[in-house]
Order: sequence, then C-alpha cells, then structure tokens
Amino acid sequence: MSSLVEGIARRALFTLDPEAAHGLSIKALRSGLVPGCRAVRDPRLSVTIAGLAFPNPLGMAAGYDKNAEVASELSRLGFGFVEVGTLTPRAQAGNARPRIFRLVNDQAVINRLGFNNEGHAAAHARISGQRRAGLLGVNIGANKDTDDRAADYVAGIACFADVADYFTVNISSPNTPGLRNLQTRAALAELMSRVLAERDGKPKRIPVFLKIAPDLTEPDLDDIAEECLVQRLDGVIVSNTTLSRTGLSADPRAGEAGGLSGRPVFLRSTIVLAKMRQRLGPDMPLIGVGGIDSAETAAEKMRAGADLVQLYTGFIYGGPLLPGRILRGLSQICDRESLTRLSDLRDSKTAEYAARAIPA
Repeated sequence: MSSLVEGIARRALFTLDPEAAHGLSIKALRSGLVPGCRAVRDPRLSVTIAGLAFPNPLGMAAGYDKNAEVASELSRLGFGFVEVGTLTPRAQAGNARPRIFRLVNDQAVINRLGFNNEGHAAAHARISGQRRAGLLGVNIGANKDTDDRAADYVAGIACFADVADYFTVNISSPNTPGLRNLQTRAALAELMSRVLAERDGKPKRIPVFLKIAPDLTEPDLDDIAEECLVQRLDGVIVSNTTLSRTGLSADPRAGEAGGLSGRPVFLRSTIVLAKMRQRLGPDMPLIGVGGIDSAETAAEKMRAGADLVQLYTGFIYGGPLLPGRILRGLSQICDRESLTRLSDLRDSKTAEYAARAIPA
C-alpha cells in the first residue's frame, strides 16, 4: 500500500461515523485488503522483559482488536506484539451510541465504549483458531453488572491461560462506573492476590501486567507502586485514557464524556510513567502508552522509562503504514545516536519528566 492510497483510504474512512469506520478497518484487515509491511528486522530494536522476547518494542494497545479478530494481521503490519480486548467473561454491549468522537485538530479521540465485547468464549475460540504471528497479550476486565469484579479477572486468567503470552489487568478505564476504585491500595491488594493465585496455579507462568490511569495523584502512585512491588507483579502499563481536557483546541466534541487519547495525553502519561519508574526501580518492566505517533514520541517514552510502547489513536490518524515508519525511524535513531541497542535510551530523561507536576 502506497502512502497516496493510504491517505485516500483514511480520508474515506473519516467521512464515516468513527465506530463504523473502526468496524470497516477490522473487516479490511481480516479480508486481507490491507497488505503487510516490509519487515523491519533490526536486532537493535529487540527487547526481552518478563521472560518474553519481543522482536521490537512497538505494540498495538488494547481497544482496537476488542474481540481478538485480527491479531495476526496486525502483527504483519510490523507490531512486535498485539494486545486484544478488553475482554469480560460475558458479552456486553457497552454504552449507548454515539460513543466515539474524533478531535481531528488535536489528533485525539474521546471514547466512552464501556468494555463492549463478545465475551471470553468467543474470543478464546478465535484465538485458538488463528495462526499465531507475534506475541499476544490478553487484556481482561470485569462486566459492568458483576457482583464480584475480582472474580471476573480471575475468570480471564483461567480462560486464556493456554493462549496468552501475557495478561493485562485493566482497572483504569473511565467508562465502567467504579472500575478505577480498584486502583486504591486495599482493593488492588485483594484483586492482584486473587489474580496471581490463579495464574500461579497454571502449568506455565504467564506474565501479568497492570494498566493504570494517568489521572492519579502522587499518593495514589505511591500506593500502586508499593503494591506492585509487594505482589511482585511482572510489569505496569502507563497509561489508559484521561478524563482531563487540558490543552485541547476549540471543538464542540471536546466536552463529550469519556476517556481522551492521542497527542494531548502524551505529556501527562509520560510524566506518570517517569514517576512510576522512579518508584518501581530499574527492574520492573514498564510499557508506555499515550500519544505515540512517531519514532521520536516512541523513543521519548523510552527516555522517560519505558521498556516497550503501545499505540492506538496514532494508528487511527497514521494508518497501517505507521508501524513500519516508526520502526524505521527507531533504527535511524540508533544510527544517529550510535546505540548498540535502542533500549540504551531508557531512563535518560526519567528524572527530568518525574520532576514535573502531573497536569491539572
């Protein structure tokens, strides 16, 4: 696919309702209409964390492939890993439409989807029937009407333990009422104890990551970091979408309820990432998410403390050629800075970002 064709296709998609455009993009990937990119094989980009060898540090974040329909196809676009979900035990429709809003001038999106997905069984059947191409993460959540949220996460571990390369425990979506309360110290301790007990009972030890919000206070970060260390968690993903609207241009959709993602989240999420790196120390794997749409923004996350990075909104605006462009750009950064490995960038600006206040 040429850049010209990609641009025409993106303009056509942007004439559609955002959720309809998303569904069409999934169908295009599934049908093979979107060709894979030329592989970027640069050993300097490889990363090994939590016992997993990633061919490159760029991943597709959860939220795009909610029902595990196109993980292999996304891997062929160049992603080093793909995270599917968020998946709940039972299928649920999510919140009422419209529930996705593009803020084009800000290269941002507001969504209030509410964990819409077809449930564990449907996703597991798809994953089991696919040819695997790349590392697969499974992002697990709780049904909106559940009586025991922790039990829903445990069920996710039980269901996908035979197919997941890693799990992400998503307690940070702003679109399920009360979900972010699981980030409090006592609730997090109970949740992770039960989740990790289920994981530890499986024949294979599968890494479990925790995905947190960018809207936390410094004391919140203290509590989460301490609990992650106590529980000996395998890693933390920083961060989910934000409820803040700081810095947005004038757009009537900016006031829509939901989580904001894209370029406006970059600074906030990167500051929180750096603060967590300082609290968790050098050995805890961190995945940086929020506002990544270029090789330089990906590299900046690593300078702030990330081992891996993920994108989603950048893919909406950048199209299917974006992963290849980012990976080639990361190789060029290695050349420019005479790096033996891209990971040598990590933590070079952690102190600088961590010294900044989290934006209001």
